[in-house]
Amino acid sequence: MKSNLILILLSVLLWAACSKSLPSFKAEDQPPLPEYSLPTSWSVLPFREDAADRIPKGETWIDDSLKQVDVFYIYPTIYKDGDTWNAAMEDEKLNGKIDKFPVKYQASVFNQVGRIYAPRYRQGTYECFSDSVNGPLSLAFAYQDVEQAFEYYMQHYNQGRPIIIASHSQGTYHARRLLKEQFDNPKMKEQLVCAYLVGYAIYPEQYQILTPCTQPNETHCYVTWSTFKDGFAYPDDSLDLLVGKTSVNPVTWRMDTVAATGKGGFLFNMDRKKLFKTRARLINNWLWVKTNAPLVRRYNIMHILDYNLFWYDVRYNAKERVDAYLKEQE
Repeated sequence: MKSNLILILLSVLLWAACSKSLPSFKAEDQPPLPEYSLPTSWSVLPFREDAADRIPKGETWIDDSLKQVDVFYIYPTIYKDGDTWNAAMEDEKLNGKIDKFPVKYQASVFNQVGRIYAPRYRQGTYECFSDSVNGPLSLAFAYQDVEQAFEYYMQHYNQGRPIIIASHSQGTYHARRLLKEQFDNPKMKEQLVCAYLVGYAIYPEQYQILTPCTQPNETHCYVTWSTFKDGFAYPDDSLDLLVGKTSVNPVTWRMDTVAATGKGGFLFNMDRKKLFKTRARLINNWLWVKTNAPLVRRYNIMHILDYNLFWYDVRYNAKERVDAYLKEQE
């Protein structure tokens, strides 16, 4: 069990090297375009049983018909070692991993407050983040799917409901652009409850009217963080892709340097009776943590656990922001 967990953690790190050399990116060589009118093009949709419906023991499921908010979730990089720069939608093995890990432990955070929509998309491989020539082309190609899925969602599902944007890693790479192109205007900002742009660098100057949240109940804004072992000192700018010019402590939901212990989270067992606790503080936009979670506490970079370690903190905060949003609409 321990060795398997370590392998999982190491294999999903954003900067992991890809073992297969790929040819130069060409759009025509990538898998075919998704069709978002098909339910199979979505990892998660409301009113059906999905991985994002998972809740810990002791909690009561809230039917989607009772939720007044939507959640549009974009998952992180899982694809590696394929023959193309971008993943195929019909890759059942890959889809299974996506559902089993990020969807189950990240998207599920929001199932108390929102109807969750998670499109499958032709995500770029890990090598996108180390190849400065082909990587941006592959990621731009993947973003087209995210954009198309969001537009389909708005036209066929949203019906004017408030929206939470949630993402991680490559998902946040796409979500920060989606936020710029779709929400950085007065009308859509009003519809935004909050954007949880986790695990990738965010720069406030990217936006004209959207701003970072500074209070736990603030709405129409965004939050971001990337998780590291307490005291970790980085020698150069090699991790700038994870840490931008703003961050929040997902325990206090503020930008101060005060250390605080969270409400608890999971690694890969949501039925665990005793929650892992994490103490977090912000230092120059780096989230430094001390956690009693086994194995992972020895690693300097805890990228894969940006949500897991703060599962209940994010869950309660989403409800706090939704409650504040709905109250202001009264």
